[in-house]
Amino acid sequence: MLKKRIIPCLDIKKGRIVKGVHFINLQDAGDPVELAQAYSEQGADELVFLDITATVEKRKTLVDLVQKVARAINIPFTVGGGISSVEDVGILLDSGADKISINTAAVNNPNLIDALANRFGSQCVVLAVDTKQCNGSDIVFIDGGRTPTKKKTFEWMKEGTERGAGEILLTSMDHDGTKNGFAIELTRKASEIVNVPIIASGGAGKMEHFAHVFTEGKADAALAASVFHYGEIKISELKKYLSKQNIEVRL
Repeated sequence: MLKKRIIPCLDIKKGRIVKGVHFINLQDAGDPVELAQAYSEQGADELVFLDITATVEKRKTLVDLVQKVARAINIPFTVGGGISSVEDVGILLDSGADKISINTAAVNNPNLIDALANRFGSQCVVLAVDTKQCNGSDIVFIDGGRTPTKKKTFEWMKEGTERGAGEILLTSMDHDGTKNGFAIELTRKASEIVNVPIIASGGAGKMEHFAHVFTEGKADAALAASVFHYGEIKISELKKYLSKQNIEVRL
């Protein structure tokens, strides 16, 4: 069985890490290079870097910052935000990213998923799905959670993986920043309908939440931000806790 992964997320705005609740009320949470290096040393399995305003501001990802982070860590590194072409991805991979995460561009142009998978391999393509309950349905949002679409979450995940996405980063906007736990039912359903790894995101507050999303939610990885940024949960202690719960992690 593959080991479960713990992934800190660096949400970047104007070169700084920020964190909010339900994707709003963003607060400064530190320097990305310093935190990235600390997480790498603490035993994080991977790192996700999301330039959260690049798409809305219609600009490219902060390549110089990606390069600095890549030099500071020795773990797999996923970068997202502002990606809209095969050329964008080539630049980010050359800058030190191992994988890329796409959301808005993929929704607006699903053929981009096929093109990226064909060019760089499915293992490089992470489909980020920001989802929220609207009138009883799970709906995909784009533009950093600002814009609802007509896409149903589970249908979109199936299409994305059929087109070549090798992993799903599933963020429950309803749970984001609440620290009340991950969206267990949502994550479990996602894990059951697609045959690629699911990274659960949104709602981590206690170590038990990670255990629940791995066991009941069937997630392959769990992503969190503020609980790590503010030292509320130490990655090394979290992994020891999970191991004691008979959840396979890399210690």
